[in-house]
Amino acid sequence: MQSAAYIFIHRRWKDDKNHFEAMLDYFCDIHEPLQLLIFPEGTDLTENSKVRSNEFAEKNGLQKYEYVLHPRTTGFTFVVERLREGQNLDAIHDITVAYPYNIPQSEKHLLEGNFPKEIHFHIRRYPVDILPASTEELQVWCHKRWEEKEERLRSFYRGRRNFDVSGPNAIPPCKSEARVLLVKWVSFLYWTLFSPAMVVLMYFSSLARWYLVTWILIFVLQEKIFGGLEFIELACYRFLAKRQKVELKKAE
Repeated sequence: MQSAAYIFIHRRWKDDKNHFEAMLDYFCDIHEPLQLLIFPEGTDLTENSKVRSNEFAEKNGLQKYEYVLHPRTTGFTFVVERLREGQNLDAIHDITVAYPYNIPQSEKHLLEGNFPKEIHFHIRRYPVDILPASTEELQVWCHKRWEEKEERLRSFYRGRRNFDVSGPNAIPPCKSEARVLLVKWVSFLYWTLFSPAMVVLMYFSSLARWYLVTWILIFVLQEKIFGGLEFIELACYRFLAKRQKVELKKAE
C-alpha cells in the first residue's frame, strides 16, 4: 500500500488535512491517472455505528437511515475540490453494494467459511462538469446520493433482491462470461498456491529467508524514521521539483 502511494489517515481532520492536501497536489502535479476509492461514511454498517449515525442525524436535522450510514462530507468535498483545481478529476462513480443472502461482519465469519454468496453493485457515473461548484452544494449533493442509496437498498432488500438495471450490461462488451470465469479461477488458484509456496521456499532456501528479513527490516525502519514509503516518495518529488525550478531560473 505504501509502494502504491495509498493515503493513510488518522480519521481526525485536523491531523489528516495537510497530508491529504500534499498527496492530492502530488498526484495532480505528476499527471498520473488516479483512481481514489473513498468511503464518506467512514466505517461499516453495524448496530453501534447505526446508533452513532442516528445521533448525528438528530443533531443535524437529517432523516434516520436503516440501510446506510450518514456520510461525513468534509473529506469528500475537500478531495473533489482539490482534484478539480488540479485538473485531475474526470468523474465520480457512485457505487452501492448489496449482499442478498448473507453479510459477513468480521474476519471470524470468513474463517468459519461464511463468505458472501453474491455481491451486487449499482454504479452510476457523474462527469465532473455536472458536479456542483461550491462546497455547500457539494455537501448537499453528497447527502442526496445517500438518500438515493437508502431508497435503492430498501427496494433491494424488501423486493426481489436485485438492482433495477438501466444502462450498459453488467459485463463490458470487451469481456465474456467465460473470460471472467477463467480469470477468477486462475486468480483463486494462484493466490491459494502462492502463500504455501513461499513458506516452502523460505524453509529450504537461506537466501529467501535473508531476503525476507532484509526487506522487513527496511520497511519497519523507514516507517519508524520517515513515516512511510509514501512520505519518502513525496519528499523526493519535492526535492527534485525544487531543484528543477532553481535550474530553470539560472537558465533564464
